[in-house]
Amino acid sequence: MNWNEVILNEGPLPSVQIIRRIIAFCDAAEPWQLGFQDAATPIMQGIIDLHHDIFFLPDSHFGFVLWMLVRALWHFHEQTNPIPQRIVHGTTIEIIWTIFPSIILMFIAIPSFALLYSMDEVVVDPAVTIKAIGHQWYWTYEYSDYNSSDEQSLTFDSYMIPEDDLELGQLRLLEVDNRVVVPAKTHLRMIITSADVLHSWAVPSLGVKCDAVPGRLNQTSILVQREGVYYGQCFTMGHA
Repeated sequence: MNWNEVILNEGPLPSVQIIRRIIAFCDAAEPWQLGFQDAATPIMQGIIDLHHDIFFLPDSHFGFVLWMLVRALWHFHEQTNPIPQRIVHGTTIEIIWTIFPSIILMFIAIPSFALLYSMDEVVVDPAVTIKAIGHQWYWTYEYSDYNSSDEQSLTFDSYMIPEDDLELGQLRLLEVDNRVVVPAKTHLRMIITSADVLHSWAVPSLGVKCDAVPGRLNQTSILVQREGVYYGQCFTMGHA
């Protein structure tokens, strides 16, 4: 079924809904991808913005250094200047190229620290708390707010679907049999630990990467701003 059939069968739709149906967000890794996945949280949007802002500096520096090299090769050619001038020390230029990079680092440090501190902030009263327990080759999730007892806890295991069982359109090494469902535009708290070895719970579109350490609880806050299916993996080598 194509998009025209969907729109015709459902009747007239507002232009905003039509645009949302046509535009697909990049919430999973793509072949030969070089950029980030589309942001779904304020933290991830801040990471992308900081990356783009900082990346402007190397581009400008590259252009300036290239211009200096071309200018030096042009003006100090053997035919143009057969007797080159010998400069042993240049106090002014040495002061400039020492202070100027320090100022640039200060401009980079201010937004970087602001983003780092915002990533470490934990919501005092989250709407939903989810506990993720890492195992070798699968994760266990527990909705802690809805546990009345150990026998009636809302807990399930999430296994990666084998490659032979994938259906058309499903992503290799990313699809699972039980997905974690959370509400959008709601403050979430993730409590992450491990039952055996070191793991790392990470979802790139959410801007989350938290280590799962045996015997230790790590927590992070998430605010998903839009609906979607977000894929992640264990970022520790050798685990799923």
